[in-house]
Amino acid sequence: MPDAQQHKPDSQSTGLCADCLHSRRIESARGSVFILCNLSFTDARFLKYPRLPILSCEGYSPKEADKLR
Repeated sequence: MPDAQQHKPDSQSTGLCADCLHSRRIESARGSVFILCNLSFTDARFLKYPRLPILSCEGYSPKEADKLR
């Protein structure tokens, strides 16, 4: 029986993190998925595993921006 707490984040459930340059998808051995904010390693304002969905963020930088340059 699947755990009720398990769910797979998508763009609706993660908000801005879904396409942020600083986010990384982490999957546990049990199949749970978490979003890690890499900014948390250098800036204490950012949580390592933010509560989702993130609707506004000072550190947000879209991944697509790098492809346009």
